[in-house]
Amino acid sequence: MSLHLLLHLSGHPTPVTSEALSEHMGANPVVIRRTMAGLRKVGLVSSSKGHGGGWSISKDLKEISLLDIYRALDEPILVYQHRGTEMPECLVEQTVGRALNGIYQEAETLIIKRFEKIKLSDLSAAFHARLVERSGRRGKRRSRPSLEL
Repeated sequence: MSLHLLLHLSGHPTPVTSEALSEHMGANPVVIRRTMAGLRKVGLVSSSKGHGGGWSISKDLKEISLLDIYRALDEPILVYQHRGTEMPECLVEQTVGRALNGIYQEAETLIIKRFEKIKLSDLSAAFHARLVERSGRRGKRRSRPSLEL
């Protein structure tokens, strides 16, 4: 949801209200505000009140990595680790747990390294390329209004 919201904001030169973002997301504006508050806490977005107010991205998209966003969300679990709670004394469960947890830890480490390399600007560029591609295909069939960001 955070990435989706940030990409919607990246297409707007002016602040966007929680209500407008909630329409894009199909979510309650309160959920949007809670999500955005976490991003604001770490300086990725800012908010302004009053007429013309709303949410804006605070940094250049090239400066925001997926890792920054992941950390802003308090590092949710990426890969579920084997807990071994059903039979904690069972040697089989202990053996399986150790083997799986090592693999899961390696996977999470690789994901985090990749998150650091992917910038919000990369996702924005990919989105806009797909939008142009879609508009081109639609233009050949029949003209439809373009997707509003």
